Amino acid sequence: MEGMTVMFRMALSSSKRAMLRGWNRLSRKTYSKESLPKAYGHFVFLLPVAPLPCLFYEAYGKNLLFRVVHAKEKDEDILEQADYLYGTGETDKLYKLLIQYKDSDNAEFLWRLARTTRDLSQMSKTVAEDKKKLTYEAFEYTKKALEANEACFAAHKWYAICISDVGDYEGVRKKIGNAFIVKDHLLRAIELNPKDATSIHILGLWCFAFAELPWYQRKIAAVLFAAPPTSTFEEALAYFLKAEEVDSNFYSKNLLMLGKSYMMLNNKNEALFWISKAKDYPAHTEEDKQVQTEAAELLKKLGG
Repeated sequence: MEGMTVMFRMALSSSKRAMLRGWNRLSRKTYSKESLPKAYGHFVFLLPVAPLPCLFYEAYGKNLLFRVVHAKEKDEDILEQADYLYGTGETDKLYKLLIQYKDSDNAEFLWRLARTTRDLSQMSKTVAEDKKKLTYEAFEYTKKALEANEACFAAHKWYAICISDVGDYEGVRKKIGNAFIVKDHLLRAIELNPKDATSIHILGLWCFAFAELPWYQRKIAAVLFAAPPTSTFEEALAYFLKAEEVDSNFYSKNLLMLGKSYMMLNNKNEALFWISKAKDYPAHTEEDKQVQTEAAELLKKLGG
């Protein structure tokens, strides 16, 4: 029995041991043999005192576990609701839901809040002043998401997107400097989740942007940085194809970028195929409509 007591005490933290000592003293004082009827007095002394706090801690642990599980289930319900609102394009409602969790330490809430905040900033109805404010706000949420969980692939993805957006307000040097950071976080997102087609697509956009960079901007970049970021249309195309392989037909813009990459590589047949697919893609969002418009213009140029 003494050995069991030692093992029990080793399993408890110092604070719990202090509570146990207090409980034992209380137990000995309240439930002494003399203060109880004989039958109960005899029964008490057949048992060690330790099971009383054991029962207390077991009940406490079950209660704590219930609260943790309940909180987790509640979080999952909110995230499910958030994903539903995102899927139905209810951006304003989604923002109102998630802004309540801006001080959360849960990366799943924070990166979703960053995403919907950025979506608000991208809307045509958003005035320039609010657009800038929302852009910086979204970036702050991605920073908090990464601090909460560095292993969250979506936090890396949206950090990359949002820091790129912020660069639009901070000049060419900052924008190009941020490009290195953008690529690092996209690569990390893909490493954490190789099946996320969006991260792969965005890396393709990164490559396409630097492959397309005009000569005078290349010159500026070379002056600002000893080794400015560079890429090729072949590299961009490889990422767009990989994204399509991971999740076929997942995004109208990936179809469009496949067509534009083939255009830059002078492959007219493939360009026509992918741009036609982009034009025929069902328009669920404002961006889908913009893609359809651009695709129609490109098809005219290609004579398709």
